[in-house]
Amino acid sequence: MEPDSVAKAFVEHYYTTFDANRAGLANLYQEGSMLTFEGQKIQGAQNIVAKLISLPFQQCQHSITTVDCQPSGPAGGMLVFVSGNLQLTGEQHALKFSQMFHLIPTPQGSFYVLNDIFRLNYA
Repeated sequence: MEPDSVAKAFVEHYYTTFDANRAGLANLYQEGSMLTFEGQKIQGAQNIVAKLISLPFQQCQHSITTVDCQPSGPAGGMLVFVSGNLQLTGEQHALKFSQMFHLIPTPQGSFYVLNDIFRLNYA
């Protein structure tokens, strides 16, 4: 499968799952995975999902503006950079965000997130 198609499919799956059921993201991470969320580093699938579940909003809707990807390393990894808007329920204005994923192939033929960096983009 072509890298751009993999990246697009991953992004669609990730944000659809995030918006509907954050706990469902656990299988995308492993124990060696790391999330940097607004400068805070969190390691391990359980800790990452606990952080995402603890965010101070129950519902949100991501709308993706751009998805860029590059192959990464000899093992078939991929860097995916996303920008978009995050609409929180009850808020008038959407927040702009950027997120970078480093995807690593699994022996089963899918990918997991080794690195994940998230930032809100303030004007």
